[in-house]
Amino acid sequence: MAAVSSAKVYTIIHVVRALVLGTAGSLSLQERPKPSADGECVIRVLAAGICGTDLELLRGYAGFSGVPGHEFVGVVEEAPAEDGAWIGRRVAGEITVGCGACAGCRAAGRGHCDVRTVVGIRDRDGAFAEYLALPARNLHAIPDAMDDTTAVFVEPAAAACRIVEQVPIDRHTKTAVVGAGRLGLLIAQVLAAHGARVMVVVRGKMGRTAAEALGLQTSSVDAARSSLARQMDLVVDATGSAEGFATAATLVRPRGTIVMKSTIHGETPVAFSPLIVDEVTLVGSRCGPFDRAIEMLAAGRIQVAPLVAATYPLEQYAAAFEHAARGLKVILRPD
Repeated sequence: MAAVSSAKVYTIIHVVRALVLGTAGSLSLQERPKPSADGECVIRVLAAGICGTDLELLRGYAGFSGVPGHEFVGVVEEAPAEDGAWIGRRVAGEITVGCGACAGCRAAGRGHCDVRTVVGIRDRDGAFAEYLALPARNLHAIPDAMDDTTAVFVEPAAAACRIVEQVPIDRHTKTAVVGAGRLGLLIAQVLAAHGARVMVVVRGKMGRTAAEALGLQTSSVDAARSSLARQMDLVVDATGSAEGFATAATLVRPRGTIVMKSTIHGETPVAFSPLIVDEVTLVGSRCGPFDRAIEMLAAGRIQVAPLVAATYPLEQYAAAFEHAARGLKVILRPD
């Protein structure tokens, strides 16, 4: 009897479906060439999340045109010979691809590369497609026990974990997270897991319900601005709105810290004098440690079920984006 190979066999595909953002902010489902394994791994996308940045891209943020989407989980189907061990593995991916040699890379790492590309945001097609490509160095294996929906949250959870690398947190840290949307509730959980006393400042019933389902304390914007003004050691703005930063500036104490996690298309008016007089520290915060995010998600220290509003197939993208605009996580499944 002939031996039966245990190797995985994949159908050869040359054209794939992808959701394309045009220069005028329009979305359309198109057929495009499948990415090639020319120095990078080709990943079949299992699920991808719509985030606030994706919504801002539709409004013109970063001037991006192409395939958006950067929060994903997928399976590696092709890879360069030296990266063949990745084939068949389920992965999430760091979204910034840097050269490793320029001044930005040398000073601050590949995430700050002078000539970087960013998945679904800058000069690189993203995850709202059946396939995408990334270098193996950007990939992180997903534990078998972690479901696809949870794995979609690895990238934003890593961004939340970045804050505790930048700002000291302990049980005495009085913290407010302004915004109870997709990212804000991840941030609040990460800060609480590191011992901070966290208040989530919410604008509506949906955010309050989701936050309280996670065991987090909440306050309305008006109540926070009147009763917590100038009291918080650390305030994180995760609203994606100009009003969010104004609320954060009201809540932070003198010599406190504001962490800016919002992605906003357009300019944000800022009254700098009060920040200068109160010696407030402003911290920009972006991508973060994937290994730490995977660890926290796998251990249940970050819960995602209350954050998921719906799942849609790729062809129902219009309804999916409309739903995502209401505040919580919507997931697209290209398969």
